[in-house]
Amino acid sequence: MSQNNNYIYYGAKCNTAELETFIRHTLMTNEQIEVKNGRKTPICIWGEHGIGKTQTVELYAEKNGYKFAYIAPAQFEEMGDLLGMPKISASDTMPERTHFVTPDWVPREEGPGILLIDDVNRADDRILRGIMQLLQNYELISWKLPAKWHIILTANPDGGDYSVTPMDFAMLTRMMHITLTFDVKRWALWAEGQGIDQRGISFVLTYPEVVTGERTTPRTLVQFFENICNIKDLKKDLGLVKMLADASLDTTTVTSFMSFINHDLAKLIAPEEITDTKDFVKEVYERVKGVVEQQTKRVDILSVICTRLVNYLNVSKQKFSKHQIDNVKAFLNMDFLPNDMRLIAAQDLVASENKSIKDALFTDPKLGKLLLGKM
Repeated sequence: MSQNNNYIYYGAKCNTAELETFIRHTLMTNEQIEVKNGRKTPICIWGEHGIGKTQTVELYAEKNGYKFAYIAPAQFEEMGDLLGMPKISASDTMPERTHFVTPDWVPREEGPGILLIDDVNRADDRILRGIMQLLQNYELISWKLPAKWHIILTANPDGGDYSVTPMDFAMLTRMMHITLTFDVKRWALWAEGQGIDQRGISFVLTYPEVVTGERTTPRTLVQFFENICNIKDLKKDLGLVKMLADASLDTTTVTSFMSFINHDLAKLIAPEEITDTKDFVKEVYERVKGVVEQQTKRVDILSVICTRLVNYLNVSKQKFSKHQIDNVKAFLNMDFLPNDMRLIAAQDLVASENKSIKDALFTDPKLGKLLLGKM
């Protein structure tokens, strides 16, 4: 994903897997600090638009059993949206006084939970200054976060063409910072698990450079792929496909996708076709070799097919039969598969949670020797 040289980021750059590790460790540390009545530290995730910052946090909360609350302070027009609205009350024993009615988005139940403050630096400067106390003490003058709640923020980088409010060091030093970047292999693994159109996954793996961070982002690509998933023959409906692409993506990406279709790359063999074939040589070996072994060997295409197969095996919840595993081994042993690609694929599969595939790779003479030689 292209990076504007003027953009200002904070913290280490990472992919989604590394971000989840960072979140897990930081929240665990905060929980230990809270038990000692210490001061917890919020996390701020920086990154360009459409890269998956918000979704990563939402999925993390869902997978790990955290309650979840969300606010977008750019939508706040006045401090009352943050603090709550004032109300005058009185009783027989107390004179009239003003107190604040807590906003309905504020969590009431004890956690563990995550409050996501999304696109924080798109808020007005006055709102930003109001949030500072929340980041410091996990409370405002009018309300307090319940026990075991954590604060995570997302932000777009400063110093470029984003319409953001700069944060000063008084605010920045109240948080831990990390920057999410686009990793095509991690995205493809996620997309495989989400059931994204396989032609779209193959396209991004073939042309990762098209994810420019301008109009073409992981988010807009998914929007486009969802709109073409019901079009069975992309080449036959090319006019409609181009209109849908123009509606979501930048011109360079649209041109690349049209080329992808016209060269029949959208018809690349699918992982299921490799695992389930009854005639590996005819239906897989010869077919893949015919696509790859051209005047200039298309190692890029072979890499796409290989990556998709590995991702499919890693995210699939089905139990693979001996026949399916034998097909996987046959694929990895193809004579025109470069040895470095064979090794990377085998290592990725061994690192997966599928024990049957792990054992099968180590018992295969060629693959086992390759893996043991690198351990």
